[in-house]
Amino acid sequence: MRVLISGASVSGPVLAYWLVRYGFDVTVVERAPELRRTGGGHAIDLFRPAMEISEAMGVLPRIEERATGTTRMRVTRGGRPPAEVDLTKVYAAASDRHVEIMRDDLSAIYHDATRDDAEYVFGDSITAISAAGEVTFERGAPRRFDVIVGADGLHSNVRRLTFGAEEAYTTFLGMYLAVLSLPREPAREGTFDLHLEPHRMAGMYGARHLGDARGIFLFRPGRELAYHHRDVPRQKELLREQFAGMGPGVDRWLAELDSTPSFYFDSITQLDLGTWSRGRVTLVGDAGYCPGPAVGGSTSLSVLGAYVLAGELAEAGGDHERAFPAYERAMTEPARRSRAFAKAAARTLIPSSRLGVWGLVNGARLVSALPSGMSRTLARLNAKGVRLHDSMPVPRYAARVRS
Repeated sequence: MRVLISGASVSGPVLAYWLVRYGFDVTVVERAPELRRTGGGHAIDLFRPAMEISEAMGVLPRIEERATGTTRMRVTRGGRPPAEVDLTKVYAAASDRHVEIMRDDLSAIYHDATRDDAEYVFGDSITAISAAGEVTFERGAPRRFDVIVGADGLHSNVRRLTFGAEEAYTTFLGMYLAVLSLPREPAREGTFDLHLEPHRMAGMYGARHLGDARGIFLFRPGRELAYHHRDVPRQKELLREQFAGMGPGVDRWLAELDSTPSFYFDSITQLDLGTWSRGRVTLVGDAGYCPGPAVGGSTSLSVLGAYVLAGELAEAGGDHERAFPAYERAMTEPARRSRAFAKAAARTLIPSSRLGVWGLVNGARLVSALPSGMSRTLARLNAKGVRLHDSMPVPRYAARVRS
């Protein structure tokens, strides 16, 4: 049985790994000309379900080896003395098993686990999908597949071809995220340097193995901004406008915008389609149920969704008419809970007042001051809050896995 996956970032390679081991013939098509192996992108979190799945894939040691190593946060708020936060205790309160890793590193690790068993086609993308599974491409010859999966992110091409324009299914959560590469020298090893004000925050962090650092900017402008998601000059202009006057440190980071080799800008947007499948096509990860970048644990949700989709296809013997509804039943509640968590996080992550800034910083300081066991015990009392992602179940499938 032939399966086509669009997207080679995170959920695409994870899905490919498990499908191959269940005996499927897998092709992954990726618009980019090659897999990025620069350690770029931005830092993302893997929680217990994704850690368990990665361990079963045999890649957990590589993931842990590539952890960013960020253990402290130093928060600057106007003219006040910087506040120090022990991030190891914050992470321990949120998850029993957690790793922070650069997204491109994670993508490369998952790709390496599948490149010898699945067919990867780089520099191409899907242009049309028929009800019978006939797929046409920008560059390659048409081919037929039994199942087509969109694993191509929030701005999914497969979703657009199957369900229509994304505007009909997205909800803007009021915030924007930008990430850029910065010179490594100013970044203190293992420390996230954060500047925080009402409606905006800017920070810098590094990773033990990277030759540069990352600047991250989150802001709440009070309105939706006018730009195209591929118009980088306009995005950089908006970023300068939003962070003007925040201080000399932030000004230095913004000064790198014209020369930075890596830049990302997007809205914090939530996706809710109601259903992720139509005919032979289904969606996984951010393409189907993005809870919101940076606020909803979308990477761990993507890994879990890919694993579940592969398992349900295997249990159904490749019958997508049985597998897709089972996949959606299994993932509907995790996706719903992640969306609810993201909406709450979006309201509190960027405070709208100085009192809110005070509360956010001192809440983090309190967690880092408590003994790890106590903060973890208190957090476990609320599986819908900071322990949400750890509480998501990882199903076990009876389908035979090839060795």
